[in-house]
Amino acid sequence: MTAPIERFDQLDLQAPILAALAEIGYETPSPIQAACIPHLLAGHDILGEAQTGTGKTAAFALPALDRVDISKRNPQVLVLAPTRELAIQVSEAFQRYASKMPGFHVLPIYGGQSMVVQLRQLQRGAHVIVGTPGRVMDHIERKSLNLDGLSTLVLDEADEMLRMGFIDDVEWILEHTPKERQTALFSATMPDAIRRVAHRYLRDPKEVKIKAATATVSTIRQRFLQIAGVHKLDALTRILEVEDDFDAAIVFVRTKTATVELAEKLEARGYAAACLNGDMTQQLRERVIEQLKNKTLDIVVATDVAARGIDVPRVSHVINFDIPYDTEAYVHRIGRTGRAGRAGNAILFVAPRETHLLRQIERATRQPIELLKLPSREAVADKRVAAFRQQVAEVLESEDLSFFLDVIAGMEAQHDTEIHEIAAALAFLAQKDRPLQMPETGRPDIAQLASGKPEARPPRDAREAREPRENRGEILERRRDYAEGRLARYRIDVGREHMASPKDIVGAIANEAGIESRFIGQINLFEDYSTVELPSDLSNDTIQILRRARVRQQPLNLRLASPEEAARERGRPGPGGRGAPPKKPFRKEGGFDRPGGDFKSRKPKP
Repeated sequence: MTAPIERFDQLDLQAPILAALAEIGYETPSPIQAACIPHLLAGHDILGEAQTGTGKTAAFALPALDRVDISKRNPQVLVLAPTRELAIQVSEAFQRYASKMPGFHVLPIYGGQSMVVQLRQLQRGAHVIVGTPGRVMDHIERKSLNLDGLSTLVLDEADEMLRMGFIDDVEWILEHTPKERQTALFSATMPDAIRRVAHRYLRDPKEVKIKAATATVSTIRQRFLQIAGVHKLDALTRILEVEDDFDAAIVFVRTKTATVELAEKLEARGYAAACLNGDMTQQLRERVIEQLKNKTLDIVVATDVAARGIDVPRVSHVINFDIPYDTEAYVHRIGRTGRAGRAGNAILFVAPRETHLLRQIERATRQPIELLKLPSREAVADKRVAAFRQQVAEVLESEDLSFFLDVIAGMEAQHDTEIHEIAAALAFLAQKDRPLQMPETGRPDIAQLASGKPEARPPRDAREAREPRENRGEILERRRDYAEGRLARYRIDVGREHMASPKDIVGAIANEAGIESRFIGQINLFEDYSTVELPSDLSNDTIQILRRARVRQQPLNLRLASPEEAARERGRPGPGGRGAPPKKPFRKEGGFDRPGGDFKSRKPKP
């Protein structure tokens, strides 16, 4: 009997792939990964039955990457997905897993995206193609996608492609791929039509069937908060303050480094917090868990693997500070609370661009997750005042205050001051390190930013009929001011070769750093980097956030552009930059973007 696979380093994967997995925080393969990866590494075809969220993307992506020859720029792996959303999600996963493989390129291709952009990217070369059937057929017929060097073909969510009527297209694509390829077919169910395709095109496949562990405990109240990354810490501390039934919490993040950073920030704010990650010795790990049990610790910041097996009855809250990429991880996480029939709370932080992961969790668990309303400054202040009053009441009931009464009487006589004024002064001193009132920042309360409700916009007709303002130029110039500063040009390590767009860059900066788009100036896109105008007086914290922020899984590594770069690029709209003139429109036929010609018409594909 084969020994169970408990760690990724037990699999025969290349060192760069293992290093990327370690950086992401993956240590233990999910059941489908442990079952499929050895077979695929050994060259077998796979027929897998698994629900979305079981970790099947890594199950086929990791062995496919292991076989990729980076020196060859032709497509070696083709993944077919039923929807453009899934195609993008899978391509981003490939990019994450290959982050330590210099020169690796993955390209998503799907309908609704400019054909010319795809043609240009295909001409540059890509090792992995992830696409929807219709657009893949387009490129094969155009001869813009050459699959002669294909070694691996994956059919992801085959039953969904069958339901959407694409199974004939899938078979057409299979007919136009090399016969000696390795094929992996994954489907949530296995209807006869899918089995027919499998028997016809797969060679003696190994069958793997995994049931998703998506049942969540009914005693756990599940809530989510939609909030940008830069506001997560403030939101977390507010929640910890106002939750009535809070006793202890496990806060989940994706990486080992994040456990240390967040635990230190919580400690600095007065919380008894510690980290728990795979770099810690077993002795240190046991010590942290024991401190959580005996109430010398209230918060543990952990990665998925480090927290497995923790059973501490007082854990009232599990907070997903970073949303997990798959539903298996989510179910394991929230299982740390609500144990043995006790009530528990699970709270999920969701950035605006991560809503698809929230919907995926809801579909897989078959349970809606309710929207959490973040407490306002006033609500937090009320909670602090109530706690302060309770503390004073307990002291009045339980302590001998005769000595202090004499002290206060002496102060009253000496200063000719009313006793309630002395009490107010003492209250001020008592709360000095933890003010009962939250300070005003002059900025919108994050409770409003986290409402999850989009800003109301005027009707379209009203917007179109609005007269342009006479001082429009003055307004545009004033928008270049930020906190009494001007815009400066910064350089970021993401460009066209990473498939980045100005929209991606603006979204990342706005969501992660909380900088409104109106304070983001000109963006110039280049092959392997870009430049962007941002406020010149960004705080160190904001700069650090933007250095770690990612676009297309590529860290921005934000830094000021050199004087030479700034002088050379100032005022020059880069290729595809904001404000650049629109490209020549292309004639649409049958639902595709095409530059004309006698290309034969077919029904629209995704």
